[in-house]
Amino acid sequence: MTVRLRGITWDHERGRDSIVAASRAYADAGHDVDVEWEARSLQAFADQDLESLTRSYDLLVIDHPHIPQAAHAGLLAPLPDGEGPDAFVGRSDASYRWQGAQYALAIDAAAQVAAYRPDLLAEPPRTWPDVLDLARDGRVLWPAKPIDAFASVFTLSSALQDADAGRGGFAAPDAFTQAWELLGRLRDLVPAECLHENPIQTADRLAASNRWAYAPLLYGYSNYARAGFREHRLRWTDIPQIDGQPRGSMLGGAGLAVSARTAHRDEAIAFASWVATGEVQRGVYARAGGQPGHVSAWTDAALDELTGGFFAGTRRTLELASLRPQHPDYMAVQDAACERVHRGLLTREPAPDVLADLDLLFESSGAVHARH
Repeated sequence: MTVRLRGITWDHERGRDSIVAASRAYADAGHDVDVEWEARSLQAFADQDLESLTRSYDLLVIDHPHIPQAAHAGLLAPLPDGEGPDAFVGRSDASYRWQGAQYALAIDAAAQVAAYRPDLLAEPPRTWPDVLDLARDGRVLWPAKPIDAFASVFTLSSALQDADAGRGGFAAPDAFTQAWELLGRLRDLVPAECLHENPIQTADRLAASNRWAYAPLLYGYSNYARAGFREHRLRWTDIPQIDGQPRGSMLGGAGLAVSARTAHRDEAIAFASWVATGEVQRGVYARAGGQPGHVSAWTDAALDELTGGFFAGTRRTLELASLRPQHPDYMAVQDAACERVHRGLLTREPAPDVLADLDLLFESSGAVHARH
């Protein structure tokens, strides 16, 4: 008898087409399992209510900061370690671990990287002074709606202090001040509408118009580097360097989790584990538009060629990415921090005032606890 599972993912080719194709391949390989997938918006993905979702779905593609809260509430089934943390790029695998257990598998890897139009720009800027010079020429976009503005502040603060932000407060004052002033200059040089855009909207603008040539901080989407996805192909590269390294980028990505309430736990875990294998990740999953987390996909020459050098061009940034604090209270802290950062950028508040509020948020929440 065929086991029927329900899954929820996010509504973009990267998050939807890839997992649907993998599910079909799983059934075609002789597994008597049928997975029906539903998709929700990118914003809903970030704001997801796992309490209700785990009642309705067996499989969930989720954002890693939700893991501690979901695991603490008993919403997710612990998963086998599979091929281990070294099988996934950077700290992708570690981001789904909590108190010694694995609660999702890193089927999708992402961080803030840079994108440019190779037909308009022979070489992208490699340092922040070069980025600002290009921005003065009116060629730069920067997605900075609240979550993305916060991600950029987190990225630059982590890079400038050479340590993850959000521990023992938000950031060292000198590092935060430099980050805030740099992003303030960038804000003044990009179109005002950038402060209300997400990475997908920015990538779409870059791919559609010859007016813009570069974006320094946006979550990478290999789809835009594939022939025929949009009118013009984007090329993806490491973020601008700090002290000669593209370090500090706030880690994103998505993991495949299993509801603790599913009536088909064994079948759901078996499917999730299969999707996370190197063969599937660099094969059907990636070729259907996915952005795999498995290292073997990031080192696959044919896949890199298919995506215009996306994986080779951004891997160093992924390896040096920063990780948000892991704690059950973290999402409430992040929501407040996003609003505070965005308001500070819009009203041009001084760095000390914004940092004082961020420090209070991170100190009072318990989100400074060490990762498990």
